Amino acid sequence: MKRAGMAGLLVGLVLLPLAAACVAGTLGLPPLPGPAPAPAPALAELGRQLFFDRRLSVNGTLSCAMCHVPEQGFTVNELRTSVGMEGISLRRNAPTLLNVAFVRELFVDGRAASLEAQALQPIVHPDEMANPDLSSVMRRIASMAEYRKPFLRAFGTATATPARVSAALAAFERSLIAGDSPFDRWRYAGQADAIGERARRGHELFMARGCAQCHPIGASDTLFSDGQFHNTGVQARSDARRDGAASFTLTPGLQAHLDADALRRIGVPDLPDEGRYEVTRREADRRAFRTPSLRNVALTAPYMHDGSLATLHEVIDFYAQGGSPDDPRQDARIKPLALNADDRACLVEFLEALTSESLSPGRYRAR
Repeated sequence: MKRAGMAGLLVGLVLLPLAAACVAGTLGLPPLPGPAPAPAPALAELGRQLFFDRRLSVNGTLSCAMCHVPEQGFTVNELRTSVGMEGISLRRNAPTLLNVAFVRELFVDGRAASLEAQALQPIVHPDEMANPDLSSVMRRIASMAEYRKPFLRAFGTATATPARVSAALAAFERSLIAGDSPFDRWRYAGQADAIGERARRGHELFMARGCAQCHPIGASDTLFSDGQFHNTGVQARSDARRDGAASFTLTPGLQAHLDADALRRIGVPDLPDEGRYEVTRREADRRAFRTPSLRNVALTAPYMHDGSLATLHEVIDFYAQGGSPDDPRQDARIKPLALNADDRACLVEFLEALTSESLSPGRYRAR
């Protein structure tokens, strides 16, 4: 896609005036956390422009939006894990940026304490946008005439600095608010027919089978995440399968089956991932990852920190079998669940009811 096209590609909420984006579609969401104010329109618009600009990468090939595609729920649906500089496979699945304004500790391992602290890390990561330092990026931005007026409107002067770039990117990300799902209208607005009987049954199962322990639902609002870090057994499962055979869907109805030797010849092995432990060095955090929100989860496949579960049905099957019981560090709350096929289908319908209607596909298109 041409750069101009990427610069214009926006999620439906961002097609609204950015000043209104933080109040539109908020049913079911808590107030934005302080002390950061609602993003000023000029600052968020500058962040939008930077977010879609491939020229922020060292060779002009990658933008933030290429791992967080608006049309795909600000994730990448086709890839298990993200692709970085010159096609390198990254360790982790790209998390959605929808409602990222509510996340306290950024990245799935929680290594950044704010959106501002998070925003610059991919720009200088050697496997991502791969710039040698931030000063070279600032010089590049300063050489682009089209950024002078946006910086002037946002900050009063046209100077690009790391603090200003991170503030602008964070402001844009804070504008990606997506509540007001059918579930919200049913639970918080009293619309009895907003979701169907099977989705309501899925909600009952969600509460009864313990899913809400990590994805709590409040009386007046919910983020569907406790914001904590848990070892769900996913990394142990992925480690155990690393040296086995695998099947791949080439086209609908056509699969290829490759044994371990073939995979080693054509693929790149996954790198080890110890999750939160890599940040804290606490044994209790080994293979623990931040609980994701379930809002808009139907849009953001594949799932888990490594994208190893392709569908919501696979996620439910994983938890129904008790995660990875052979992992001694798995969270003790994860136990096998008695769920028949219809129960599992109802749970999927409930999760699909968490999609914000303002995110309809027709409103993702480029301007």
